[in-house]
Amino acid sequence: MSTGFFIVGGVIFSIYIYFLIWNIKYGTQKQKEEAERQDILRRYQSTTMDYDGMGDFSRFPKTKSKSMKKNRMF
Repeated sequence: MSTGFFIVGGVIFSIYIYFLIWNIKYGTQKQKEEAERQDILRRYQSTTMDYDGMGDFSRFPKTKSKSMKKNRMF
């Protein structure tokens, strides 16, 4: 009876260890793929990133157009 429990426990433990190692390998593989994907996105989006949070209007100098100067009342 005790030998049967030992064998069943060993099988369960072996299955647990197998899936533990498989999960570690699968997880690291997915992390590497995601890191590569993020690196590619970062490389192509770095020129269009708005770091100041003000939108596109803050990148251009403030100049008044000729039409605005003509419409002044004073």
